[in-house]
Amino acid sequence: MLVISSREFRQNQKMYFERADQGEQIIVQRGKDKSYALTPIGEEDIYFNAEMVKRIKESMDQVESGKTKKITTPEQINDLLGL
Repeated sequence: MLVISSREFRQNQKMYFERADQGEQIIVQRGKDKSYALTPIGEEDIYFNAEMVKRIKESMDQVESGKTKKITTPEQINDLLGL
């Protein structure tokens, strides 16, 4: 793991992005009590990707067509979750 200052990061952003792309853990410190992890993300890390939007629309269609269950008790929640 590499810990650098925010100033160092600003001056050499490209190099640190490339190192993070290679799997190195980069921590950028800002002031005395703030730190940030530099981590590359992929399509699967973005919550509202195309697949998630599709699933949300399908769920909305199910609600509109009445294909839902009403859960009102803790026992029903446990049954739903298989507990």
